Amino acid sequence: MSSQSEKADLLKKLHHSGKMLVLPNIWDAAGAILLEKLGYPAVATASAAIAAAHGYDDGEQIPFDLLVAIVAQIAKSVNVPVTVDMESGYAADNETLKSNIRRLIAAGVAGINIEDTDVLTREMLPVGEQVEKLKLIGRVAERENTRLYINARTDVFLVMPDLPEDQKLALAIERGRAYTEAGAHGIYPIFATEEETVKTLVNALKVPVNILAKGDAPDLNVLQKLGVARVSFGPNVHRAMLLSMEALLKNVKESLSHRPVTGLLT
Repeated sequence: MSSQSEKADLLKKLHHSGKMLVLPNIWDAAGAILLEKLGYPAVATASAAIAAAHGYDDGEQIPFDLLVAIVAQIAKSVNVPVTVDMESGYAADNETLKSNIRRLIAAGVAGINIEDTDVLTREMLPVGEQVEKLKLIGRVAERENTRLYINARTDVFLVMPDLPEDQKLALAIERGRAYTEAGAHGIYPIFATEEETVKTLVNALKVPVNILAKGDAPDLNVLQKLGVARVSFGPNVHRAMLLSMEALLKNVKESLSHRPVTGLLT
């Protein structure tokens, strides 16, 4: 087993390898083990998927104690780096945020996603406030004598859908550059989907850019050619799993037989 810092270093290296890092986000140890078995070099969680799998709504509704326990089990179950979606930090103040970062590091986490939307108002935080949060996270990792890959999510395209594309792009670049200056290692402009927008973000930010694979986004091979460093799936793998399970269980109920159902009979 590598140390937490070694895994953080590997996670950073994977973002700079020239090969796009594809992360189908999971929500439990079984999913993490499966990804490692299939040869994925890292594991990422999805906050919405973890919340839904345990009966909670997204938006930091799941207790942080439970989240840490789940994350620790995931990290313990695999040898590859684990990066965790911690939404806005599960913290109303800096002391709580510091504690939360320490706990995730202790759980074996190699990286985090942290977003710039206020979990209560669903409005974007002021740039300066998010910059201070990112600096604080970096200081905590340094004081813990460890390393942590910080993927700073900006929600411009998510929270401001009615703005003209060029204005959203300008705001995302402004925030991305500020977050990079504050110590973020990568930028995640979630819901950026237009090919020209993605290309401009990659060229303007000069750090690894993370794109969400969604229906209206360019296909993965196109994103690779555009220079995207990382692709996430958010809660979509969990949703696909539930749809597959629904079809399987519906078939069992309607046919009154388990035999024709592929994968159910062992």
